[in-house]
Amino acid sequence: MAILKYELIADSLRQRIADDEFEPDDLLPSQRDLSAQWSVSRATVIKAYDLLAGDGLVVAHQGQGFRIAPTPVARPAGGRRAGSARASGGRAYQIVGVPTRAVPPARIAAVLGLPDGAEALRRDRVIELADGSPLSLVSAWFPPDIADRCPKLEGTKQIIEGTTRYIGRMTGLVPVRGADVTTVRLGTTAEAKVLDRSRPFAVADVLHTAYDADGRALVTEHGVTPGALYEAGETYPMGAGC
Repeated sequence: MAILKYELIADSLRQRIADDEFEPDDLLPSQRDLSAQWSVSRATVIKAYDLLAGDGLVVAHQGQGFRIAPTPVARPAGGRRAGSARASGGRAYQIVGVPTRAVPPARIAAVLGLPDGAEALRRDRVIELADGSPLSLVSAWFPPDIADRCPKLEGTKQIIEGTTRYIGRMTGLVPVRGADVTTVRLGTTAEAKVLDRSRPFAVADVLHTAYDADGRALVTEHGVTPGALYEAGETYPMGAGC
Protein backbone atom coordinates (compact mmCIF):
# COMPACT_ATOMS: atom_id res chain seq x y z
CA MET A 1 0.00 0.00 0.00
CA ALA A 2 1.38 3.39 -1.00
CA ILE A 3 2.17 5.80 1.81
CA LEU A 4 0.24 9.04 1.48
CA LYS A 5 2.06 12.37 1.41
CA TYR A 6 0.69 13.56 4.75
CA GLU A 7 1.86 10.30 6.34
CA LEU A 8 5.36 10.88 4.96
CA ILE A 9 5.37 14.40 6.40
CA ALA A 10 4.17 13.10 9.77
CA ASP A 11 6.84 10.37 9.78
CA SER A 12 9.53 12.93 8.95
CA LEU A 13 8.45 15.19 11.82
CA ARG A 14 8.12 12.21 14.15
CA GLN A 15 11.71 11.22 13.35
CA ARG A 16 12.95 14.74 14.06
CA ILE A 17 11.07 14.78 17.37
CA ALA A 18 12.45 11.36 18.30
CA ASP A 19 15.96 12.60 17.52
CA ASP A 20 15.52 15.40 20.08
CA GLU A 21 15.68 18.16 17.47
CA PHE A 22 12.95 19.92 19.45
CA GLU A 23 12.39 20.51 23.16
CA PRO A 24 9.01 20.36 24.93
CA ASP A 25 6.84 23.35 23.99
CA ASP A 26 9.07 24.27 21.01
CA LEU A 27 7.27 25.73 18.01
CA LEU A 28 7.34 23.38 15.02
CA PRO A 29 7.76 24.37 11.34
CA SER A 30 4.86 26.41 10.02
CA GLN A 31 2.24 25.09 7.64
CA ARG A 32 3.54 27.50 4.99
CA ASP A 33 7.14 26.29 5.34
CA LEU A 34 6.19 22.61 5.21
CA SER A 35 3.84 23.21 2.28
CA ALA A 36 6.72 24.73 0.33
CA GLN A 37 9.23 22.10 1.42
CA TRP A 38 7.01 19.16 0.42
CA SER A 39 5.17 20.87 -2.49
CA VAL A 40 1.77 20.13 -0.98
CA SER A 41 -1.27 22.11 0.12
CA ARG A 42 -1.66 23.41 3.65
CA ALA A 43 -4.56 20.98 4.08
CA THR A 44 -2.09 18.11 3.60
CA VAL A 45 0.25 19.57 6.22
CA ILE A 46 -2.64 19.99 8.65
CA LYS A 47 -3.54 16.30 8.20
CA ALA A 48 0.07 15.42 9.06
CA TYR A 49 -0.06 17.53 12.20
CA ASP A 50 -3.43 16.00 13.12
CA LEU A 51 -1.77 12.57 13.07
CA LEU A 52 0.93 13.79 15.44
CA ALA A 53 -1.65 15.45 17.67
CA GLY A 54 -3.53 12.14 17.89
CA ASP A 55 -0.28 10.51 19.03
CA GLY A 56 0.06 13.10 21.77
CA LEU A 57 3.27 14.48 20.26
CA VAL A 58 2.10 18.01 19.40
CA VAL A 59 -0.57 20.45 20.49
CA ALA A 60 -2.18 23.24 18.46
CA HIS A 61 -1.95 26.83 19.66
CA GLN A 62 -4.38 29.33 18.18
CA GLY A 63 -2.54 31.85 16.03
CA GLN A 64 0.85 30.19 16.62
CA GLY A 65 0.74 26.79 14.95
CA PHE A 66 1.83 23.54 16.54
CA ARG A 67 4.16 23.04 19.46
CA ILE A 68 5.78 19.96 20.97
CA ALA A 69 3.59 18.59 23.75
CA PRO A 70 4.97 19.79 27.09
CA THR A 71 4.45 16.38 28.72
CA PRO A 72 4.69 12.94 27.03
CA VAL A 73 1.61 10.78 27.48
CA ALA A 74 0.98 7.05 27.66
CA ARG A 75 -2.09 4.89 28.11
CA PRO A 76 -2.88 2.20 30.64
CA ALA A 77 -2.58 -1.34 29.28
CA GLY A 78 -5.34 -2.50 26.93
CA GLY A 79 -7.93 -0.87 24.72
CA ARG A 80 -5.58 -0.18 21.80
CA ARG A 81 -8.19 -0.59 19.08
CA ALA A 82 -7.49 0.63 15.56
CA GLY A 83 -8.35 4.30 15.28
CA SER A 84 -8.00 5.00 19.00
CA ALA A 85 -5.87 8.07 19.67
CA ARG A 86 -3.10 7.98 22.25
CA ALA A 87 -3.82 11.62 23.08
CA SER A 88 -7.48 10.98 23.99
CA GLY A 89 -6.72 8.10 26.36
CA GLY A 90 -3.22 9.11 27.35
CA ARG A 91 -2.02 10.57 30.62
CA ALA A 92 1.25 11.85 32.00
CA TYR A 93 3.53 9.07 33.19
CA GLN A 94 6.87 8.35 34.80
CA ILE A 95 9.39 5.59 34.13
CA VAL A 96 9.93 3.50 37.26
CA GLY A 97 13.41 2.23 37.99
CA VAL A 98 15.78 1.10 35.25
CA PRO A 99 14.61 -1.21 32.44
CA THR A 100 16.21 -4.59 32.93
CA ARG A 101 16.38 -8.05 31.38
CA ALA A 102 14.81 -10.73 33.51
CA VAL A 103 12.94 -14.02 33.27
CA PRO A 104 9.27 -12.99 32.95
CA PRO A 105 6.35 -14.66 34.77
CA ALA A 106 5.19 -17.87 33.13
CA ARG A 107 2.06 -16.43 31.50
CA ILE A 108 4.05 -13.58 29.93
CA ALA A 109 6.78 -15.94 28.72
CA ALA A 110 4.08 -18.11 27.13
CA VAL A 111 2.53 -15.15 25.29
CA LEU A 112 5.94 -13.98 24.07
CA GLY A 113 6.79 -17.53 22.94
CA LEU A 114 9.94 -17.71 25.07
CA PRO A 115 11.54 -20.99 26.15
CA ASP A 116 11.92 -21.79 29.85
CA GLY A 117 14.48 -19.57 31.54
CA ALA A 118 14.76 -17.09 28.64
CA GLU A 119 14.95 -13.42 29.54
CA ALA A 120 12.91 -10.51 28.18
CA LEU A 121 13.31 -6.77 28.66
CA ARG A 122 11.06 -5.28 31.33
CA ARG A 123 10.22 -1.56 31.27
CA ASP A 124 7.93 -0.18 34.01
CA ARG A 125 5.93 3.02 34.06
CA VAL A 126 3.34 4.61 36.34
CA ILE A 127 0.42 6.34 34.66
CA GLU A 128 -0.65 9.39 36.65
CA LEU A 129 -3.94 11.08 37.44
CA ALA A 130 -4.32 14.81 36.82
CA ASP A 131 -3.11 15.60 40.35
CA GLY A 132 0.04 13.50 39.89
CA SER A 133 -1.13 10.58 42.02
CA PRO A 134 -0.72 7.06 40.57
CA LEU A 135 -3.46 5.57 38.42
CA SER A 136 -1.90 2.42 36.99
CA LEU A 137 1.35 0.46 37.10
CA VAL A 138 2.29 -0.95 33.69
CA SER A 139 5.12 -3.42 33.11
CA ALA A 140 5.97 -3.77 29.41
CA TRP A 141 7.86 -6.92 28.39
CA PHE A 142 9.74 -7.01 25.07
CA PRO A 143 11.22 -10.12 23.36
CA PRO A 144 15.04 -10.08 23.54
CA ASP A 145 15.59 -9.68 19.79
CA ILE A 146 13.24 -6.67 19.73
CA ALA A 147 15.14 -5.15 22.65
CA ASP A 148 18.46 -5.77 20.86
CA ARG A 149 17.28 -3.75 17.85
CA CYS A 150 15.67 -0.95 19.88
CA PRO A 151 18.31 0.42 22.28
CA LYS A 152 16.12 3.23 23.64
CA LEU A 153 13.92 0.63 25.32
CA GLU A 154 16.73 0.00 27.83
CA GLY A 155 17.05 3.67 28.75
CA THR A 156 15.22 5.56 31.47
CA LYS A 157 14.16 8.41 29.20
CA GLN A 158 10.54 8.62 28.09
CA ILE A 159 10.03 7.62 24.45
CA ILE A 160 7.80 10.45 23.32
CA GLU A 161 6.65 8.76 20.11
CA GLY A 162 5.48 5.68 22.01
CA THR A 163 7.21 2.30 22.23
CA THR A 164 5.25 0.57 19.46
CA ARG A 165 5.91 3.46 17.06
CA TYR A 166 9.57 3.32 18.00
CA ILE A 167 9.71 -0.45 17.46
CA GLY A 168 8.06 -0.03 14.06
CA ARG A 169 10.56 2.64 13.04
CA MET A 170 13.56 0.59 14.15
CA THR A 171 12.47 -2.87 12.97
CA GLY A 172 9.68 -2.40 10.41
CA LEU A 173 7.43 -4.58 12.59
CA VAL A 174 4.05 -3.04 13.41
CA PRO A 175 1.11 -4.32 15.44
CA VAL A 176 -1.97 -5.40 13.50
CA ARG A 177 -3.84 -7.26 16.24
CA GLY A 178 -4.21 -6.78 19.96
CA ALA A 179 -5.47 -9.11 22.66
CA ASP A 180 -6.56 -8.06 26.15
CA VAL A 181 -7.28 -10.32 29.10
CA THR A 182 -8.66 -8.68 32.25
CA THR A 183 -8.92 -10.34 35.65
CA VAL A 184 -9.67 -9.10 39.17
CA ARG A 185 -7.54 -9.96 42.19
CA LEU A 186 -6.04 -8.50 45.35
CA GLY A 187 -3.04 -6.21 44.96
CA THR A 188 0.38 -7.28 46.18
CA THR A 189 2.58 -5.54 48.73
CA ALA A 190 4.87 -4.23 45.98
CA GLU A 191 1.90 -2.91 43.98
CA ALA A 192 0.45 -1.23 47.09
CA LYS A 193 3.73 0.65 47.56
CA VAL A 194 3.90 1.94 43.97
CA LEU A 195 0.18 2.74 43.74
CA ASP A 196 0.06 4.34 47.21
CA ARG A 197 -2.63 1.99 48.52
CA SER A 198 -3.26 0.17 51.79
CA ARG A 199 -3.78 -3.55 51.68
CA PRO A 200 -6.05 -5.31 51.13
CA PHE A 201 -7.25 -3.66 47.93
CA ALA A 202 -8.68 -5.01 44.69
CA VAL A 203 -7.03 -4.40 41.33
CA ALA A 204 -7.98 -4.84 37.70
CA ASP A 205 -5.17 -6.86 36.12
CA VAL A 206 -4.96 -6.32 32.34
CA LEU A 207 -2.66 -8.34 30.09
CA HIS A 208 -2.36 -6.63 26.69
CA THR A 209 -0.38 -8.12 23.80
CA ALA A 210 0.35 -6.55 20.42
CA TYR A 211 0.91 -8.97 17.52
CA ASP A 212 2.35 -8.32 14.06
CA ALA A 213 0.99 -9.67 10.77
CA ASP A 214 2.75 -13.01 11.31
CA GLY A 215 1.16 -13.48 14.74
CA ARG A 216 4.35 -12.66 16.59
CA ALA A 217 4.10 -10.85 19.93
CA LEU A 218 5.97 -7.54 19.77
CA VAL A 219 5.23 -6.51 23.36
CA THR A 220 3.16 -7.67 26.28
CA GLU A 221 1.97 -5.09 28.80
CA HIS A 222 0.86 -6.08 32.27
CA GLY A 223 -1.24 -3.26 33.75
CA VAL A 224 -2.49 -3.06 37.33
CA THR A 225 -5.09 -0.46 38.33
CA PRO A 226 -6.85 -0.14 41.71
CA GLY A 227 -10.43 -1.31 41.36
CA ALA A 228 -11.84 2.04 42.50
CA LEU A 229 -10.05 3.78 39.59
CA TYR A 230 -10.67 1.21 36.86
CA GLU A 231 -13.43 1.71 34.32
CA ALA A 232 -14.03 -0.06 31.01
CA GLY A 233 -16.86 0.60 28.59
CA GLU A 234 -17.81 -0.27 25.03
CA THR A 235 -20.54 0.80 22.61
CA TYR A 236 -21.74 -1.74 20.05
CA PRO A 237 -24.69 -2.40 17.72
CA MET A 238 -27.58 -4.61 18.81
CA GLY A 239 -30.34 -6.31 16.87
CA ALA A 240 -33.95 -6.98 17.75
CA GLY A 241 -33.17 -10.57 18.74
CA CYS A 242 -30.33 -9.69 21.13
